[in-house]
Amino acid sequence: MRAGSVAALFWFAAFAGPARAADIVNFATTKNAGDIGVFLAADRGFFAAEGIDARLTDFDTGAKMVAPLATGELDGGTLPGSAALYNAVSNKIDIRVVADRSRSAPGSMYQTLMVRKDLIESGRFKDYADLKGLKVAVAAPGINILSIVNDAATRGGIAYEDIEKVFIPLPEQVAAMRNKAIDASIMIEPFGSILAASGDGVRFASTEDFNPGAEFTYMVFSEKFARDRADVARRFMRAYVKALRVFNDVVDHGRWKTGAAADDVISVIANRLEISPARARAAYPHAVDPDGRVNLDAMRKELAFFKAQELVQNKSVAVENIVDMSFVDAAARDLGPYRRAP
Repeated sequence: MRAGSVAALFWFAAFAGPARAADIVNFATTKNAGDIGVFLAADRGFFAAEGIDARLTDFDTGAKMVAPLATGELDGGTLPGSAALYNAVSNKIDIRVVADRSRSAPGSMYQTLMVRKDLIESGRFKDYADLKGLKVAVAAPGINILSIVNDAATRGGIAYEDIEKVFIPLPEQVAAMRNKAIDASIMIEPFGSILAASGDGVRFASTEDFNPGAEFTYMVFSEKFARDRADVARRFMRAYVKALRVFNDVVDHGRWKTGAAADDVISVIANRLEISPARARAAYPHAVDPDGRVNLDAMRKELAFFKAQELVQNKSVAVENIVDMSFVDAAARDLGPYRRAP
């Protein structure tokens, strides 16, 4: 090697310094298909390309994430809309809703009113009014699915109080329906497909039919993460929005497209949820905004329900108190307008 080349290498080693370590982000998921944006960003290397070491931890319910988010033990997570989010504002616990995670849309069958098949076959359940007196499973107390249950009751001309709510984490609802411990559920995928395939449950209707445009779950950041590590948060969000666009490219009107691109996304779900690719493809995909923007009108509706049920007692709390879309706005600017793949 020539002397000039040796000198150049020495200069580079002396001044370039060690490679920068990736920024660790501790993020919580609930290990269902709604987390595909996070899973894709991790498995496709989008986080790594942004210098992010995303460390994902599974929780069985979103409610259990709130305390570690409040303390900063978790940097972010995926939560359902809940009274706890709005009550956190009153209790000076700052958690920001920063992006869409899953929602309803025309054609979507991702979240459905699932009813035990024997109740339908016997004629006990024919329509929404027949929810009266039934045990309807909800993943946790105080979450936005209760607002959807209320809409189903309204559709049937019955009172919200006429329906018995049973609080069971989603993975456990499959066994509960098989064992006839519950009669119905507002159920997401892949659990609905599992029950439909086994013949224990029937998708009576998409929640889009009686609660159109509903937000199911959100991405949230802890205040500490969003405020003190804003650059890391922006890079994390850029990777996430990039993954949302990959996902949107392979879904068409609530159905998976055919082809290698869709198969690749489905394989990520299958691997993460430890199910077969065939079962993952059989499950209906959710909808999510390709820029990660949240449906504020849907949030206002769920907040009004929480206030009416006195689950949120601070009447001055507003959606704007917990939503911060600056991170998705920055990601959309950096990535440019979304152009759906053919």
